[in-house]
Amino acid sequence: MKVPKKPWTLLYKIRQETLPAAHEYLNEWKKKADEIPDTELREQALASLESKAFHCEGGTIYGLLATDNRRRDVIRFIVAYQTISDYLDNLCDRSTSLEERDFRSLHRSMYHALTPGETPDNYYEFRDEQEDGGYLASLVTTCQNVLKTLPGFMDAQDAMRQLSAVYCDLQVYKHIDEREREEKLEDWFARHKQALPPMTWYEFSACAGSTLGIFCLAAYASKRKLIAQEVEEIKDAYFPWVQGLHIMLDYFIDQEEDRQEGDLNFVFYYENEEQMVERFRYIKENAEHSVQQLPDAKFHQLINKGLLALYLSDKKVQENKELKRTAKRFIRFGGLPTAFFYLNRGKVARQTS
Repeated sequence: MKVPKKPWTLLYKIRQETLPAAHEYLNEWKKKADEIPDTELREQALASLESKAFHCEGGTIYGLLATDNRRRDVIRFIVAYQTISDYLDNLCDRSTSLEERDFRSLHRSMYHALTPGETPDNYYEFRDEQEDGGYLASLVTTCQNVLKTLPGFMDAQDAMRQLSAVYCDLQVYKHIDEREREEKLEDWFARHKQALPPMTWYEFSACAGSTLGIFCLAAYASKRKLIAQEVEEIKDAYFPWVQGLHIMLDYFIDQEEDRQEGDLNFVFYYENEEQMVERFRYIKENAEHSVQQLPDAKFHQLINKGLLALYLSDKKVQENKELKRTAKRFIRFGGLPTAFFYLNRGKVARQTS
């Protein structure tokens, strides 16, 4: 099957092929989560599946890069890996612990998920809640079982683990005691700064906080063996710019909620709206440029434009006059494809619910 290159074709394929599979696998994990013995772990697992399902729905778009016979495998991996991410984010956000060692232990599962043959261990060792009925271990082994069958996985594994490493570092540092987290994040950025294009510590943090590069590499690994240059080009295209666009949009729509909860939000660090809009424009332009040399470049460009529409059409934006006004500025620099996705996203949601 040809990879979609037009907005309407992409929407049709999402509706027909990726969303139904995503919902099927999400329902399987909901049944598993509902059986978790520990009340707190069960509540957080179910809450993450309920409130963050759109992360899995969006991620499974990368299944369209896979061959027809491997598409469901790739989608199964994406749903399982993103479910680990969302579950751990919930556990850390509303944590009974603020210990760095606890957050590192939890996120070791994400590294193990990318390492077939690694036996899942007790990721909850530094917290009171222990009994999840094998839920997290099942997510890990599902990822492992898919990845070890992909012909190009061994070629892409190191790059996937590099992206996972910065993701896990971010999750650890952003969830520790708020009196320490900013200094830790700035020190972490300083260790990576020389290898990065000019950006702030909070923009780097956003770039680290996405799983899209991992999903993209998995999709290409499902087709054939990969050469080192291909892997590096895909990783460099997605990190930092595409991933930065993704997560900055995520923080943009969460501003009100994060303000009420006292949660860290990287958008708050911009001096004013004008600076924020200009930096979003800059990140978006770099994201578009970075994917131009990739295979299926038009598909990746559509993803960037679709990300703008996906987040800006969220009800958190639509029900907030100030955010909605700013969102219209973002949609304008996204161009006609973004406007198309923005106007049609609701139809996709209704037809798949």
